[in-house]
Amino acid sequence: MPRPLGELEDAVMTRVWKWNRPVTVREVLEDLQQERSIAYTTVMTVLDNLHQKGWVRREAEGRAYRYEAVSTRAAYAAALMNDAWSQSDNPAAALVAFFGMMSEEQREALRDAVRIAQGPENTPGQATQNTPEDARGPAGR
Repeated sequence: MPRPLGELEDAVMTRVWKWNRPVTVREVLEDLQQERSIAYTTVMTVLDNLHQKGWVRREAEGRAYRYEAVSTRAAYAAALMNDAWSQSDNPAAALVAFFGMMSEEQREALRDAVRIAQGPENTPGQATQNTPEDARGPAGR
């Protein structure tokens, strides 16, 4: 499980994920400087730390590096959620509490994700062995 990113690590990774291409320290620096005062060496150190932690890969380009995300922000969020859930002594209760915190838009996204995860064999209109539709039998339809 990845450790949660620190505030500055998250700010840097947000840009790397958003741009979805190899980036330089200078590009990240210039974007971050629109929000805060930050030094080139600080951004360089953060990207080096992210490389050491396995969040980004890097390729030399002249005397500098280009950094690229190893995985997606969605994969990072999923790993954090999975870790939090697996640490619960009552996973079902944790899920119920989590669902209770969700907005309607988040619940709809969850329903969409479940449909996708179930695959095309469980799309609406196609009964499976475990659906209430099958339990009714032909007479109940």
